[in-house]
Amino acid sequence: MDSPKRTARLAGLLYVLASIPGAFAFLYVPGRLVVEGDATATADRIRASEPLLRAGIAAELVGITIFVFVALVLYRLFRPVSEGHALAMLVLYLVSVPISFIDILAEVAALHIANGGSGFLGAFDAPQRDALTYLGLDLHVLGIRVAQVFWGLWLFPFGVCVIRSRFIPRILGVLLMVAGVGHTAEALARLTLPAHSADSVGRITSILTFGEPPMILWLLIFGARPQRPAGATPAPDVIATR
Repeated sequence: MDSPKRTARLAGLLYVLASIPGAFAFLYVPGRLVVEGDATATADRIRASEPLLRAGIAAELVGITIFVFVALVLYRLFRPVSEGHALAMLVLYLVSVPISFIDILAEVAALHIANGGSGFLGAFDAPQRDALTYLGLDLHVLGIRVAQVFWGLWLFPFGVCVIRSRFIPRILGVLLMVAGVGHTAEALARLTLPAHSADSVGRITSILTFGEPPMILWLLIFGARPQRPAGATPAPDVIATR
């Protein structure tokens, strides 16, 4: 197995390993704990299911950490293709990392407040503490949106690298750039538009973001296609068998 194929499959494997805890932390945990618009019910659920929120925090930390290595492996894969675009891809993703780590503190604070926290929280009555708990979770979601801007932007140089690589189908690079538009537009809409407008934009952009999973599957299953030697007669565009 040639080195590019091995590197590409490693990137795909890490991509999947990072996505699993991410899905748990960003989708499953909030779905079980957050009651939209009801601070008291949300705080009650957190107090009743504290281990679930702690598991979500741990999963988020693990997913972010693994994804750093995804970006590094992809940089190694695409540096011979276009060093400038590969570096831009790496830097744009790495900018999101400290944002994501700091954002987790809002969740930690929500858990701390829901459980009564330190003595100074005695200055707040129970409904106020519940409201602060809900605020912490809400700030965490907004922090995710800030990081999502860069989760979208890094897909543009990533897509260019794929298009120029010739060892991954160009259409996957185009889909990555479409997904980049979706992530970036959704994040900006959630951060800057009124809720009803953001929801309207979100329904469209959520479709665009499905351009990213095909790339993950290709990397994991096929890796990188073998390259023809220079001057070789072009062969039909058929996926090379392993």
